[in-house]
Amino acid sequence: MKQISILGCGWLGLPLAKKLIEKGISVNGSTTSESKLSILENAGINPFLVILSEVEGNIESESISGNIDDFLAESEILIIDIPPKLRAVSSDSNKIFVQKMENLNPFIEKSTIQKVLFISSTSVYGDDNELITEETIPNPETESGKQLILAEAILQKNKNFETTILRFGGLIGEDRHPVKFLAGKENLENPDAPINLIHLKDCIAIIEEIINQEKWNEVFNAVAPFHPSRENYYTLKAKEQNLVLPKFSSEKSNIKKVISSEKIENILNYQFKLENY
Repeated sequence: MKQISILGCGWLGLPLAKKLIEKGISVNGSTTSESKLSILENAGINPFLVILSEVEGNIESESISGNIDDFLAESEILIIDIPPKLRAVSSDSNKIFVQKMENLNPFIEKSTIQKVLFISSTSVYGDDNELITEETIPNPETESGKQLILAEAILQKNKNFETTILRFGGLIGEDRHPVKFLAGKENLENPDAPINLIHLKDCIAIIEEIINQEKWNEVFNAVAPFHPSRENYYTLKAKEQNLVLPKFSSEKSNIKKVISSEKIENILNYQFKLENY
């Protein structure tokens, strides 16, 4: 039986683990909360408390809390799904997430892991007014985007394992939708900007295809090929959910960035599930 380790069993990692288990795959899953260990165990996941710290140095024991060696042991694939979760940025803290990946790197090297799937974000591209493909040079504007692109490079440069980077657009699901945060707000910018979203079901299905088809040493953008304007889309969704309509300002900047997922559609022969968007 194949075994996979998932670092970060949260909003995406937990349902992903459950789906893999349904397929007969054994899953080691990590959490940073001791109270969630029982949730993982009840889902059939081998639970581990693993916390990546910001301690400098590659192999210092205190750089990672928890039994990282057992978490990685006997797994061929590691899925890294931990968001940067950055605090207020200062000159001393602007590489917190990057340092965590540097600390993790040697533990992967000495383990049985042969392939790494790193969950990243399309925020690494910034907000240029153009069609974005995997060939577009990243130009992150946010601190999380800057740290993600550096973290990607750390893993890609390590030749002890193969790494695929999966850059998701805005994440939505049954319990998560940006319209809930936009409802009732006024003077919202970028009314004509196209949306670049992806549903949880597509996230999981794409990860499964990458694993099944063994598409390693790749970079994929993952955004549904569905790009109505922000104003039209969020107004419609607010009406559907009986929320106060958001109000957009045509005087505020308009970014026309569209993320293309043609590579995923062509290489994985993947069709997005649009019915839940």
